[in-house]
Amino acid sequence: MLRWVMALAAAFAVASAANAAPTDKYATNNGVKIHYVVEGEGPLVVMIHGFPDYWATWKPLMAELNKAGYRTAALDLRGYNLSDKPQGVAAYAMPNLVGDVAAVVAAEGQKKAIVIGHDWGAAIAWQVAFNLPDMVDKLVIMSVPHPAGMARELATNKAQQEGSNYARNFQKEGSEKMLTAEGLAGWVRDPAAKPGYVEAFKRSDFAAMMNYYRANYPRGTGADVQAPVAAAQTPQRVKAPVLVIHGMKDTALNAAGHSGTWDYVDGDTTILMVPKAGHFVQHDAQELVDVTVRDWLNERR
Repeated sequence: MLRWVMALAAAFAVASAANAAPTDKYATNNGVKIHYVVEGEGPLVVMIHGFPDYWATWKPLMAELNKAGYRTAALDLRGYNLSDKPQGVAAYAMPNLVGDVAAVVAAEGQKKAIVIGHDWGAAIAWQVAFNLPDMVDKLVIMSVPHPAGMARELATNKAQQEGSNYARNFQKEGSEKMLTAEGLAGWVRDPAAKPGYVEAFKRSDFAAMMNYYRANYPRGTGADVQAPVAAAQTPQRVKAPVLVIHGMKDTALNAAGHSGTWDYVDGDTTILMVPKAGHFVQHDAQELVDVTVRDWLNERR
């Protein structure tokens, strides 16, 4: 009887942890405060959004992983929503962004985490895996090719060159003056979620959003492609298993960029191409993405 009661209590505790309300927390990286939201208990999963987005993009996946026994920590990138907004392009150089992720892992009292990223979050996640290999237990990438694949496509693929024109415009001085919170939230299809996005973007710094592109997006095309100095000098191998998910209707990032990813991964590599999904694959194919990530992680637990 006692054993049954203890088992029931343990099961109730796990269920309560999985159903607990999200908690706002902050980590600090060299004086810059990074807001993140945690939920659930279990192995730590750090989730990094892209442009234009904020931590709530991960709500469905957080719920799926919490039920499966993971603790999720979803960041607001620096410059976005409730995180600090340091001034100047240099503040958004990749080493600072990698440090923000490491600060969240440390704030959670951990030395290792599963890292998931989309768009700029994926670009950062790649670099976290390159620079802090012992901190990354597993890596989930959405949309952004490995830097070697991205450089190859920028050099040789006309579709990717044309798809990157928006980034060239973002790199121009004053490009942030063309942005509005309502316009940035234009991609959000869920009418219940859109007001939250608009409010988050009103709290954000549009110049900071553009500084990600100015500091980190490769410049030039064809033979003239130049990666940022910090990225070019980084070893580009990943020790951990990697899951890549890509919406094939993505016009900003060509699916061909993921070809050969396995050449840079020491662990196993899984690639899921979703034919009817676009750039925001975690929303366009929400159920497929959430279940795929959950099952992929569970198989490697």
